[in-house]
Formats: sequence, structure tokens, C-alpha cells
Amino acid sequence: MTTSERLIESTRELLWERGYVGTSPKAILERAGAGQGSMYHHFKGKPDLALAAIRRTAEELRAGAAGVLHGPGTPYERIEAYLTREREVLRGCPIGRLTMDPDVVASEELREPVDETLDWLREQLAGIVEEGKEQGQFGPELDGEAIAATVVATVQGGYVLARASGSPADFDAGVRGLLGLLAPRSAV
Repeated sequence: MTTSERLIESTRELLWERGYVGTSPKAILERAGAGQGSMYHHFKGKPDLALAAIRRTAEELRAGAAGVLHGPGTPYERIEAYLTREREVLRGCPIGRLTMDPDVVASEELREPVDETLDWLREQLAGIVEEGKEQGQFGPELDGEAIAATVVATVQGGYVLARASGSPADFDAGVRGLLGLLAPRSAV
């Protein structure tokens, strides 16, 4: 791995663990095993490096979600696969946690990949719900955009509840509850 890659990966991990303010250039360099001038050789500074790290995290999150959302199965099964896929629940969502970071929220540039990722996810989920409605799997009264927002809110809220309790049980309960509400009409 190149020095630039090590810096990006180290920053990604630190942002997830500590947030933007808690991610100092010194901590990044130590984690990356890089020399003092390395960051400024490859990046303009901490904001530039953080942006590269956030973009990488967003790309990976979208790729992982796309793998299950665009995979095989009925619309319900694909939403179920997304909700039940392997996650580090107690660490929280690496993108969702950034929405609670005042420095990221205050920076349009740093917030942009976060917003784009959440918008993309809601769009994908809404399309799957609409597909399920067309197939008669979901009731015609369901609003795809509202259900997509509910799925994202369940996942993000589940992370918060699990971190607060120190147990993934609250995340799992939220997922089970939502899946019960979305159960295909034929399965009810």
C-alpha cells in the first residue's frame, strides 16, 4: 500500500472512531506509519485528506449496499438482505456518524459525499419498493420514498440504540420490526 493509501485508510478509521475534530494530523501519521511531511506531500492538509477518506468510505458503503439491493431475490428479500447484512453495529455507521460531526456538517465539501450517499441509498430503496408494488408484493398504498426513508432511519437509529445499550439487540429488534411491517402481502 502506498503512503497516500495508508494515509487515506488511517483517516477513514480515525474518522469512524473519533470524528473529524478528534482526528489529528499527528494521529493520522502515527496510524499510517508515515513521516511528518507525508500528509502535505500527498494532500493540501487535513480537510483534503478527510475528504478523500470520506469519499472512499461513501464509495465502499454504496458498493456494499448495491451488492445486496441489486442482487437476486424479490424486492422484499433484497430489502431484507440489506437490513440483515453483516455490520459492525456497535461501531456505528461510518457515514451516519459523520452526520453528527459538527465540523463535517458545517463544511459543504465534507458533507457532500455523505449527503450523496444517503440520497443514493434512499433512491435505491424507493425504487425497490416501487418494483414490489408493481409486482403486487407490497400494497399500492405504500409510498416508496417514505418507506426508503424509514429503512434508512431504522438502520441509523438502530446503530444509535445499539451503541447506547452496548448490544446489537436493539438494532436487531428494529430490523425485525420493520421487516414485519413490510412482510409481503402474500405472507401475511
